[in-house]
Amino acid sequence: MKIKKSLAALLGLVALELSYAPTILAAVETKPVDRIIGCDIAIAGGGLSGTATAYEGLLAGKTVCMTEITDWVGGQISAQGVSALDERPTQRAKNYFPRGYIEFRQKVQDYYGKLNSGYCWVSEVCFIPKDAHKILYGMLKNAESKGKGKLYWYPNTVVKELIVGKRGEGQEIKAVVAIQHQPQPGTAPLNTETLSRTIEDAYSYQNSPKFQKQKIIFIPTYKTPAQQAAKPAAWYVVDATETGELVGLADVPYRLGLDPRSADEPSAVSTTGDPYCTQGFTYPFAMETTATPQPQVPPVFYPQYAPYYSYELKRLADFGVVYTYRRIFSSGNGKPTKFGGISYTAPTTGDISMQNWTWGNDYRPGSVNDNLILDRSQLQASGQLQPGGWMGGLRTDTLRKGEENAQGFYYWLVAGTTDSRANPDPASPNHWVKTPNPNQRYLSGLKSPMGTAHGLSKYPYIREGRRIIGRPSYGYKDGFVITEADMSRNNLLDPNKMPQLTPAQSRRLAASLSGVNALNVLTGDKPTPRNRATMYADTVGIGHYAIDFHPCMQNSPPEAPNNSERQGARKGEGQAYPFQIPLRAMIPQKIDNMLVAGKSIATSHVAAAAYRIHSFEWSAGAAAGTTIVYALEKGITPAQMVEVLPDRSPAIIELRKRLEANNNPTSFPNTSIFNNNWKEWK
Repeated sequence: MKIKKSLAALLGLVALELSYAPTILAAVETKPVDRIIGCDIAIAGGGLSGTATAYEGLLAGKTVCMTEITDWVGGQISAQGVSALDERPTQRAKNYFPRGYIEFRQKVQDYYGKLNSGYCWVSEVCFIPKDAHKILYGMLKNAESKGKGKLYWYPNTVVKELIVGKRGEGQEIKAVVAIQHQPQPGTAPLNTETLSRTIEDAYSYQNSPKFQKQKIIFIPTYKTPAQQAAKPAAWYVVDATETGELVGLADVPYRLGLDPRSADEPSAVSTTGDPYCTQGFTYPFAMETTATPQPQVPPVFYPQYAPYYSYELKRLADFGVVYTYRRIFSSGNGKPTKFGGISYTAPTTGDISMQNWTWGNDYRPGSVNDNLILDRSQLQASGQLQPGGWMGGLRTDTLRKGEENAQGFYYWLVAGTTDSRANPDPASPNHWVKTPNPNQRYLSGLKSPMGTAHGLSKYPYIREGRRIIGRPSYGYKDGFVITEADMSRNNLLDPNKMPQLTPAQSRRLAASLSGVNALNVLTGDKPTPRNRATMYADTVGIGHYAIDFHPCMQNSPPEAPNNSERQGARKGEGQAYPFQIPLRAMIPQKIDNMLVAGKSIATSHVAAAAYRIHSFEWSAGAAAGTTIVYALEKGITPAQMVEVLPDRSPAIIELRKRLEANNNPTSFPNTSIFNNNWKEWK
């Protein structure tokens, strides 16, 4: 029953939180409130990091509230359609992952009878997105039962406001205000229209012709003012969104896009940075091989995007290579085939492929006029930093163009005859021919692999969002951040490969790469670069992946004829050493009871290109959930745990022991500042 718009009615429903209600009401009493929920952990974003945070919180017996803009948990592997796990061979061979991630892999094996249900060649674990949601949600319910916690799961829900107030010398989030939407009676079900056609409606408090809305307030679960006063924080809020929504909404310091060149980010192409050149985003879709040619109808907008599409490289210019790259279902009975050094089984009738291709359904804007994720100045100009003004922080028109670009790519794959990167001269070594492949069907409908009537993923796959700048600490006077120099395998001291640094920057870089010999290098010795990533005393998780870019395009719009990638944007691309997730990278400035998980932790643009894959997201979420449970038990904030570094922190030692005891690794085997032998990790 809807709560009346009155102080008395609201207080009647939150009698156990009487001391807190006035603070909340000061900002939200102007709108009717439908529901108030008490949480130990409030999570914005039901992707892999959010799910992992909830999983650990539930196993520890906590009350967990989780919102998600779509109606699926899983993010990358479900709602975003990227259902092929990005893993490195050595980590996979050793099965060295967090416990929840291992459980998910095992449940995929149990569900299909094999890990790779599509015989894809990009990964050893490929599956159908809608099945991933089913498996993950079952894991959460099992964790709820096993740990005797409580899960409040709010799909189709967005965060609209954060109620922030002072606590001691710092600030904390007092309440989270969210909006849940459902279809109006007699209207089309959810997932009928694309995100660009519904997102602005989802962030509006008012009912609309499409949606009925509920206003929900999440608050701490403490019961008395005395309990409230006794602890540094009564609850924690986690930003596990794909773009760093709470980071933008809370207006804590962050970076977006390219970083300026520095001793820590030596391959940066720009001396000033560029917040509008982020990695491209993608709308995956699924297609099925048929026995006979199907009618292929070009979208009305196809001519606009056709100049962009390409197989990218001659060694990849084969329909079978692209199709089986992320094939998510197959009998595996196709003819063994090889092209450009890549082996695969040819597509057969009934096979299903998920598409995620750089010069295909990637959409890569890079200017102030078309960037997807709005920076702080754009948020201010659009009124989104005003009370009640938040609308998700994205450019809706760019979402729409990303959707169109993806649908056009399907038509190009099956019917196109052009290729933007193939030399038209038959004598050129870079010449190839694009031929049609009409025995395909675009899969759409609410029961399709993506679970949408339009066939695209429910939400785009986001490779890079807002990245916090951590708090100043020893060695990080401008704020903590993980950088290229902390994890890249590239020879960052080679002046022929990297942009020119100043002499002072070069000396600092050489010292930082020399590890325990840094002081000797600063006094004149020859650099002795380490063969491992930076080791952190406050590590709470792990990850390993290559530094992999999908750069923005040089000109606007991205699909413009003869366009190219931003010059130099791939300079830092290459392999990375196995890396750690320091707790300092998850703690934002200003707010004491907020943690950041997933892609919005404190990384540079180059480091973020590796710190974005599936197992890292899970590890960061597991760390967030475990850290919060520990903080609530001990009455200590995460910021207090790390403020004594580099001195010994008993809290960090105890937290790491807890993570390790729960089979959530915080470091790779044989990790030591004296161990430089990491070249064997592939």
